[in-house]
Amino acid sequence: MWNDMHQFKAEFFKALAHPLRIRILEILSEGEKSVNEIQTSLNSEGSAVSQQLSVLRTKNIVVGVKDGKRVIYSLRDPAIVELLKVAKEIFNNHLIDAINVLEGLDDQKTN
Repeated sequence: MWNDMHQFKAEFFKALAHPLRIRILEILSEGEKSVNEIQTSLNSEGSAVSQQLSVLRTKNIVVGVKDGKRVIYSLRDPAIVELLKVAKEIFNNHLIDAINVLEGLDDQKTN
């Protein structure tokens, strides 16, 4: 069971390990969207978006539902929105640390 959880986490984070997939998830965190809406938001070509949506769908991170000729995508689990917020917070904390280090170096130069 313990190994199953670690394997799930590893596969889950592997599925997130692409900038375009992260951006797609950010767009879907605003609500469900069609492939065309996602492409427009990303200003990206269809094949790249479809390929990344396929990865996210295969890993059960997003769900696609047919609506006539189009497919509407949404996040499978709303907790992904929180995960994206936490990742942004961690990134911001790293930026703050880097700025503090640089300011410390600048202070050393002026002394």
